Amino acid sequence: MADEENPVRFGILGCAEIARKICRAINLSPNSIIQAISSRSTEKAKQFAIKNSLSELVKVYGNYETVLDDPSVDAVYIPLPTSLHLKWAVLAAQKKKHVLLEKPTALNVEELDQILEACESNGVQFMDGSMWYHHPRTSRMNELLLDPKLFGQVRTIYSSSSYLPPPQFFEDDIRTKADLDGLGALGDAGWYCIGAILWAMNYKLPTTVTALPATTRNSSGVIMSTTVFLHWEQEETTAIFYCSFLSHETMSVSVLGSTGSFHVEDLIIPYEESSATYNFTSGACFADLHIGWNATEQEVRVHNELPQEALMVKEFSRLVKGIKDFKIRPDTRWGGISRASQVVLDAAKASADGGFKSIYI
Repeated sequence: MADEENPVRFGILGCAEIARKICRAINLSPNSIIQAISSRSTEKAKQFAIKNSLSELVKVYGNYETVLDDPSVDAVYIPLPTSLHLKWAVLAAQKKKHVLLEKPTALNVEELDQILEACESNGVQFMDGSMWYHHPRTSRMNELLLDPKLFGQVRTIYSSSSYLPPPQFFEDDIRTKADLDGLGALGDAGWYCIGAILWAMNYKLPTTVTALPATTRNSSGVIMSTTVFLHWEQEETTAIFYCSFLSHETMSVSVLGSTGSFHVEDLIIPYEESSATYNFTSGACFADLHIGWNATEQEVRVHNELPQEALMVKEFSRLVKGIKDFKIRPDTRWGGISRASQVVLDAAKASADGGFKSIYI
């Protein structure tokens, strides 16, 4: 529950399953509250409020427009299908509502550019819903990446995000529908892999992006599983990621530098809510006669004050309060991070759709 004066008041556009997690995060964050929720019907919104034990003070609406027209709402969280992001994110920005947008942010970078332009021209904050950026573990790993002695130059990166949902998923879920969320596994799971890889490269875009022929689609042509190769020509760095709805649960990233390396198994959602670990090695080499190693891998544990999704909401709300209370300009860094991911996602899809040829960025 918010304990600061004048907390940021959120409206929720849609009652998707992920909205339950973000509602909890808004309640846990000290500088935000839930002001309103909406769905395509009032009854569905009411049932969502009951299921999630929301306060009776939370307004319940049967359409999204009413949330955007509510003067008591400062910011909106949008967990709608990707095909609806452009319409509702732009309209929210035009109504002067700050935008926390679920990933993937758009169907393509042209749509995302329209969203970002609307946010910038209306002076509202934009951020996508990638939670792992906000975990303190990520900051600790970033310090390691920037240490030339311990880590050196990034040479290659491996990332995987996959899960095997129940059979009904492939019949009913929007992520399998070409007209609702046509990016499939590439947009859902692959977004995390792309973000992790770009983060490790300080968000420098690769020279080329190439989807590999081992790509599986459903009957509607939506990607269910794919592997993608990235290359940075100047740095002579490579990366590869695998994203899938057809494999066992993974959410890992390994970054190999010239003098060190680290590995994370649970990047997207930590095994534990109150702390997370990463494994790190620096300066390792074989011992004499190659009968062992001169160093063992270290496990580093990082504790966090709030769940990572609450830390995301807290940071977003801090930026919103800065804009509201002190007329600070929105932080465009978050939009830049989302745009870089969208550019690579677009290139991966173009490669997969175009005969697996390399796409130059």
